[in-house]
Amino acid sequence: MVELEEDGQIEMLPIDLLSHILSLITSFTDLAQKWRQGVKQSMGRRESLSFSGWKMDDDSTARLVSLAYSLKELDISRSRWGCQISDDGLYKISLSKCIPNLSSISLWGMTGITDRGVIQVVSRATALEHLNIGGTFITDESLFAIANSCRHLKTIGLWSCRHVTESGLLFLVNKCRGLRSINVWGTRVPMDCYLALLTISPALQIKPNVQGLPMLGVQ
Repeated sequence: MVELEEDGQIEMLPIDLLSHILSLITSFTDLAQKWRQGVKQSMGRRESLSFSGWKMDDDSTARLVSLAYSLKELDISRSRWGCQISDDGLYKISLSKCIPNLSSISLWGMTGITDRGVIQVVSRATALEHLNIGGTFITDESLFAIANSCRHLKTIGLWSCRHVTESGLLFLVNKCRGLRSINVWGTRVPMDCYLALLTISPALQIKPNVQGLPMLGVQ
């Protein structure tokens, strides 16, 4: 194992490699402990963390998030290489100290997660302003939890969330009065739902633009 000349060099290493290094360091030699401490310090300084594009699983992702005490933005979006996170992984992540301070979370395209995992995370992410759960199989149960816990929410992506209904969307918009933008492309809610959402929040931007709605203020 090569000693790093500067702690800053650790931050240049790929996320999946950092996780692998942590899992391999089991000895108590001075060099091994220096590496472990360096990784921890690097993670503790990060305000933004993206696992998109890396081969990560539940344990490796949760391990790194738990070290990122200053984290504000967390991206666990699915990518070409397949960051595979399950509900068990989201539960482990939800226990991290940084979760109540997160302002942005993306779980876009994570088809392996359900309401069970999403609810665990959002129930503790009370400072959340931006959330992307598009391309998942969540239902209204997740929207109810988001509405009750994330009162500062400004934007939410529900792209192709085909199991959400009018009831969940109305509850969300009614509770999160600061919500500015909602992406409902690919959902199966009727046109009347969009009109009802705008009745509750006239300034709400519904994406994508729905024919007939621009005159009601949607951009």
